[in-house]
Amino acid sequence: MTTHYVLQLDEVDQTQLAAVGGKGAHLGELSRIEGIRVPPGFCVTTDAFRRIVAHAPSLGDRLDRLSRVAPDDRATISALSAEIRETLERTVIPDDVAAAITGALREETAYAVRSSATAEDLPTASFAGQQDTYLNVVGAASILEHVSRCWASLFTERAVTYRLRNGFDHRKVHMAVVVQEMVFSQVAGTLFTADPITSNRKVVSVEASFGLGEALVSGLVNADVYKVRDHEVVGRTIATKTLAIDASPDGGTQQHAIESQRQQQAALSDAQVVRLAELARRIEAHFGKPQDIEWCLVDDDFHFVQSRPITTLFPVPLTDDGANHVYISVGHQQMMTDAMTPLGLSFWNLTTPRPMAIAGGRLFVDVTQALGSPASRAGLLDMVGKGDPLIRDALESILDRGDFIPSLPDAQPAGRPPVPAPLEVDPAIVTALIARTQASIAAAKRDIATKSGSELLDFIVEDLKEMKRFLFDPQGHQVFMTAIEATWWLNDKLQAWLGEKNAADTLTLSVANNVTSEMGLALLDVADVIRPYPDVLAFLQHVEADSFLDELDSLPGGRDARDAIQSWLDKYGMRGVGEIDITRPRWAERPATILPILLGNIKNAEPGAGKRRFEEGLHEAAKKERDVLERLRALPDGAQKADETKQMIDRVRTFIGYREYPKYGMVSRYLVYKQALLQEAERLVQAQVLRDPEDIFFLTFQELQDVVRTHRVDEQLIRERKDAFRSYQALTPPRVLTSDGECVSGAYRRDDLPPGALVGLPVSAGTIEGRARVILDMSQADLEEGDILVTAYTDPSWTPLFVTIKGLVTEVGGQMTHGAVIAREYGLPAIVGVENATRLIRDGQRIRVNGTDGYVELLS
Repeated sequence: MTTHYVLQLDEVDQTQLAAVGGKGAHLGELSRIEGIRVPPGFCVTTDAFRRIVAHAPSLGDRLDRLSRVAPDDRATISALSAEIRETLERTVIPDDVAAAITGALREETAYAVRSSATAEDLPTASFAGQQDTYLNVVGAASILEHVSRCWASLFTERAVTYRLRNGFDHRKVHMAVVVQEMVFSQVAGTLFTADPITSNRKVVSVEASFGLGEALVSGLVNADVYKVRDHEVVGRTIATKTLAIDASPDGGTQQHAIESQRQQQAALSDAQVVRLAELARRIEAHFGKPQDIEWCLVDDDFHFVQSRPITTLFPVPLTDDGANHVYISVGHQQMMTDAMTPLGLSFWNLTTPRPMAIAGGRLFVDVTQALGSPASRAGLLDMVGKGDPLIRDALESILDRGDFIPSLPDAQPAGRPPVPAPLEVDPAIVTALIARTQASIAAAKRDIATKSGSELLDFIVEDLKEMKRFLFDPQGHQVFMTAIEATWWLNDKLQAWLGEKNAADTLTLSVANNVTSEMGLALLDVADVIRPYPDVLAFLQHVEADSFLDELDSLPGGRDARDAIQSWLDKYGMRGVGEIDITRPRWAERPATILPILLGNIKNAEPGAGKRRFEEGLHEAAKKERDVLERLRALPDGAQKADETKQMIDRVRTFIGYREYPKYGMVSRYLVYKQALLQEAERLVQAQVLRDPEDIFFLTFQELQDVVRTHRVDEQLIRERKDAFRSYQALTPPRVLTSDGECVSGAYRRDDLPPGALVGLPVSAGTIEGRARVILDMSQADLEEGDILVTAYTDPSWTPLFVTIKGLVTEVGGQMTHGAVIAREYGLPAIVGVENATRLIRDGQRIRVNGTDGYVELLS
């Protein structure tokens, strides 16, 4: 009758999470592994917790209020969670529950009483340290008291905040309690089966200190740190250990000072460390993923008191060859490091010339062959170095090891493709390329409207070939490579001849046919239409729904405003944040997301600002051209140098604008495909095949083809994909990743910086001081004229913000990525690749951006 309130650990396995919580389920599973010692004990199940909650007065109302609190409202969280904890601790444990608990105890035995929540130690969220643990608890009455405290610890302020931030429902998380016999250890510590600093899966990291593990996990002491690889200690740091925690004779724990002669002694011998690492690998193999383990040493025998998945590791691309691989991030090149959905990833792989590796919801290119082959290595390093010096430095650090990348036979060079012969200046070439792309998109939009079912997906497969024909058109490639090579030529030659850094930045202001920079200026024109109508302006300031365009007609000037916004969306509405992922919202689908930028333009810009800015750019570029050519003619061989430079300037100004167009064409087609696929998904919902149209985002394109054909879907797979995607969103992708799981960081290796300056890659010349606005979500941007934008990355959807700011700092980017190109186009000093800029620079802080030499100074 009472067995459902208590389960012995040897009755528990990892399938019983709902009954015994994460910690209990893992301990039960641990106890089943041969050769792994787990202290005996039992679990007070979640049935007991539910009994307590049912008897606790007024708990439901407080839980409802708590669910509505914002994660940052610390005062309300603190007050409400304290009330709930006090209520639970004061609730009397029913007699049958108490009898079940005390009946499982052994006389004169000390116990550890440990919380075990059902949302704890999950593969996607560890909740480590969010609830309470009590050591050396003696006597039945004290055990019951501490079980109540564990139940109450489900509502500590930190646990509540963690659940709110990670989307866990308070009512659906329950608390079990693990009651284990105490282990009075001489040494204890933690262990990671993957290096917590580098994420290398082949390195075990062990931390050890004297006494109970409480001193270490609570941060009271420095621990010895050992690194183990291939059954050998490869790194060792022995700490000065001044303090230990031991069991108190009267129950509980006590601190004591370690004798001076022992403070710098190693807590473990190398042989013990290696043996511990081997046991940990056995645990890892059982659970099938890297583990965060707590252990104790008693009389040279290791006991394990916890093992949970490490949730912060970036996943590794799957391979089956057992060889070493090196990957570079595609997101850092595309200025979009967010996680992508399965459909988004598979569409990108269908778009690219060759498949890319996938890990953590991100795309990677395997560059192992190129690094190992002498013929292609230099080209690869040159290519990535021009785009992102941190990636080049990381790759070089791997090569310097000498043993990770084997020497491979020369293959097709994987660096920058051979540069095509430069084109002669002819604006008609670009005009024709754009016209052909637009005609092709219009044809796709017309033809796809008649397709449904398998015919629709077959059409998309064929039309993707048409899209790739334009995306990788040899003449289009020749156009922008002519411009890029000319840009590099100008910067190199004008610095050598005239001592000018990044002269091409000014020479490329206000070029023709840059569809992305035109987008930002065009939104200034929309602001001009709306500005004279106060009723429209007042209405737009309070819009929340995306249907607002339909409501404008009733306002004075509303039709003009609607037509202006709609015309802008017709040309640019296929864009949106993270647009390389076909499943991300587009402005055409969520027009309300552009309103903060539009309202900012109305507030900050003068009438006619769009046209005036473009004309000012033309004037500045022409003035720079005259100045450069005049100075060159005064040099030895000046006439020839001036003629060559004029030719390069004409190439850049004629062709560089097209650099942005192929991607514009790609995302235009993506919206056509997406709208058609969502209509098909609606039909699948009506046929009761899918629950929600956006469930298709969590299928690959090939899986979606099967669902459309068979009208059968694996709902469990979709749920698992959604859970995985949420976990991937919390991860930061590395620039360079190895098959060992190691995230390799590069460095700029400069010593010419002002003290305290943050270093990055200079991509648009000039120096500017101003207020830093640290913005991670474009829709939350609140900018004033003269602000400096600090963000993680900018893809084309951020361009409308560039008309307000005076400088740019990003964590990701290269010389020819979006933010750099548009910053130069608008004449904004800009630095990209500033590691951790959004954390090191405070919102509102005054900073100086040196876009010529590549550093940021913090002024206040």
